[in-house]
Amino acid sequence: MMKNFIRSVMILASLASYSVFADNYGTAEEAKALLEKVVTSLKTDESATIDKINKGEGGFKDRDLYPFCVKADGSLTAHPVFHPNLDERNLKAERDIMGKAFGEEMIKNAKEGQISKVTYMWPRPGETKPVQKTAFITKVDDHVCGVGYYKK
Repeated sequence: MMKNFIRSVMILASLASYSVFADNYGTAEEAKALLEKVVTSLKTDESATIDKINKGEGGFKDRDLYPFCVKADGSLTAHPVFHPNLDERNLKAERDIMGKAFGEEMIKNAKEGQISKVTYMWPRPGETKPVQKTAFITKVDDHVCGVGYYKK
């Protein structure tokens, strides 16, 4: 009887910790929805949108989900995690731990009105160990923008 009780408590604790874990990280659906919000907002007011993304305000940062935008040359124009060092970063130069030139792939694959995916290894914000990340990418006027989610 006591073993069953302990087993039940352990199962419930495990499920509760999974729920908390799941709530800490964004999903693919949420990442795609955030990218769609970025597209709509950029078309309405580019300057204000870039400012909000850099500050992580206006719903443009949610747990480990955040948008980023670059120009065709790879220079970052919006990124809440790297801001205010945008001038020092170039997406074309970025490679993951496996050597994948994911930045070049993002810029090459971005098409206006289409959303594509690029998968690479990258650490979550505030962490150092790279995990699999898939970014949804699109082109909006002269910006290439993306929002990625991390594998749980």
